[in-house]
Formats: sequence, structure tokens, C-alpha cells
Amino acid sequence: MGPLLQPDPARIDAAWMTQALRAADVLQSARVTEVARTPVGNGLVADSFRFALSYDRPEAGAPASVVGKFPATDPASRKSGTDHLLYVREVSFYRELAATVAIHTPRAHVAEIDPATDDFTLILADLGPARQGDQLAGCSVEDAETALAEAAALHAPRWGDPALGAIEWLATRPAQLVPMVDAALPMIIAAYRDRYRAVLEPDCIAMIEKLPAAIPRMREDHSTPRTVQHGDFRLDNVLFDVNGGAKPMATLDWQTVGVGVGAVDVAYFLSAALDPPVRRKHEARLVRCYHEGLLRRGVGNYGWNRCWDDYRRYTLHGILMGVFSALSVERTERGDALFLKMTRGACAQAADHDSFARWGL
Repeated sequence: MGPLLQPDPARIDAAWMTQALRAADVLQSARVTEVARTPVGNGLVADSFRFALSYDRPEAGAPASVVGKFPATDPASRKSGTDHLLYVREVSFYRELAATVAIHTPRAHVAEIDPATDDFTLILADLGPARQGDQLAGCSVEDAETALAEAAALHAPRWGDPALGAIEWLATRPAQLVPMVDAALPMIIAAYRDRYRAVLEPDCIAMIEKLPAAIPRMREDHSTPRTVQHGDFRLDNVLFDVNGGAKPMATLDWQTVGVGVGAVDVAYFLSAALDPPVRRKHEARLVRCYHEGLLRRGVGNYGWNRCWDDYRRYTLHGILMGVFSALSVERTERGDALFLKMTRGACAQAADHDSFARWGL
């Protein structure tokens, strides 16, 4: 447990922030004199705040603000964060993995966690001004192309890297959760069906009920090289035109990072970001842009036909995320709308590509 661990955002004061920024080597002689905290983001499993900072003197490079992330105050969300290793994965990503991939993420000034309690503190560089992605509003095809270029930047550097499987927090511990997830999935599906039966289409419910048979087959298939996978790569977790346009996009919320097939992130993003008619019109070109990005970054022995087939097989991840997430966090009006949109989009994508049949179902 590091000396800067402070899981309560209300206790982040000027003295603490001065110590943190000096330890991160982003502040030299100046001292933080005032901290103003405001909530930011749409996170469901953690609480995020922007801290506006005042100093006792001007200093080049001293940040005007930073973003902090802390355990959720809602008990159900907090339990989900702990049970599914979400907190330890995100903190560990910033500490150990972020520097080894090429996707743009904020610099972590503080990344501390207590493994005994799952109390954690993340203080990240503020990427504003930026344009927040909005899952409910969707995005343009141009934004989707930007996102898939960033997906290639995440996946290519560690493509097929056998060392990933030996990282305990990234691969070993999440794999230990598999029996728990498999056992819980039928109950989660039943609760999801009961909650949304009146508004969710019967075709979607029928697909959801196939998940317990499909997910193990997806997990056990190793015909495509594994890489670092975001796992929840969607609009609520990205910013566009960050730092006033200095970078086209940044990706946040690394709570679900793991080892898996890169096309999972691609299929999931497109199913949730673009309305089905728009996705159908543009998805082949967008997936080809992703594939070309992998090739430019040095990925070999992964032809276009294989990439396109992976995309069409792994649409089921989006259905799973829509269902599982809805029953894992505090229920809200926005959450209901979000999870229904995610589920419907992924079901439409799976129907378009006959994805369940590709797994023998």
C-alpha cells in the first residue's frame, strides 16, 4: 500500500495534491494552494472527479487540473469492481502495461491500490478540452474510423506475445473467475430477461439465452493470436480531439483489460457506436481500416479473410456485455437505456453475420 493511497475524493486536499504531483515529477517548486472537485464522466463501477488546481506561484508545466478515479460509493457497483478484479486491473494497467502499447491514454500521476481492501487512487493527466464520447448518442463514421485506428495501436504491439499469459493480474487471476462467471450467467440472464422482457424484442431474448453455450466455445478457441484487449471498448470510455485537438482520441477505463482476440474490441465498438443501418453500410471498410492498421504496425500472418471472419464470430461479446453489465452495477435510467442499446446493437450485428452458427449453435 503506497503512501499516496487515498480512496476518499473528499480528502484530496492541497497538501496531498502537492505531494502527489511532486512524487510524479510534474511539479517542482510550486505548491498547490486550492483544490476544487467536480464529478466527471459516466462511469458505472467507479467515481471520477476533475480537480481544478491553484498554485502559490507560476510554474511551467504545472497542470491546471487533473482527473481522479476512486472506488464507487454505491455498494453494488463497488462489489462488482472487487468481485471481477476491475479495480486491480485498471491500476495495474497504468502501472505496468500502458507504456508497452501504442494506444493513447492519459498519464497516471498516481496509481495506488490496497490489494487487501481494493481501495484505490488514480490521478490522471487531464486530457481536456476534449469531446466526450456518448454511447447513447452514437458517433460519426469518421469517429469510428479513428477509434479502430486506436484499437490497432492497442493490439499490434503485444500481438501473439506469450508473456501476456504469465502476467498474474492480467491473465491468471481473471481466468480463475471463469467458473464463477459460468455458474452465474444463467441466473444473470434470467434476471435480465425479467427486468427487460416488456421492452426487449423476442429475437434478442432468444440470442441471450444461447450465451451460456456460446461463451465457453469462444473462450476455448485459440485459432487467432491473443493480444491485449480492452474488453469494454465503447464510446463512453473514449475522448475525441483531446487536449484541444493535440491527439485525435484517448481511451479510458481499463477495468476490463485482459488477454484475448483483438477483433472482440472491434466488433463490440461498432455494434454499440453505430446504428445498425449505418454499421451495415460501413463496417467492412472500417474493419479493413483496422486490419491495415495492424499490418502497418508489424502484425504478420493475419490475413484479411481471417480478420473479417473473427469480426463476424466475436459479435457475441457485445451481447454478453450488455447483459452482464446491467446486472452488475447500480440501476439508473441512463443505465437501462445504455444496456438495452448495447444489447440490441450487438444482437442485430450477430443476426447480420449469423454469429451463433459460426460457433455451431
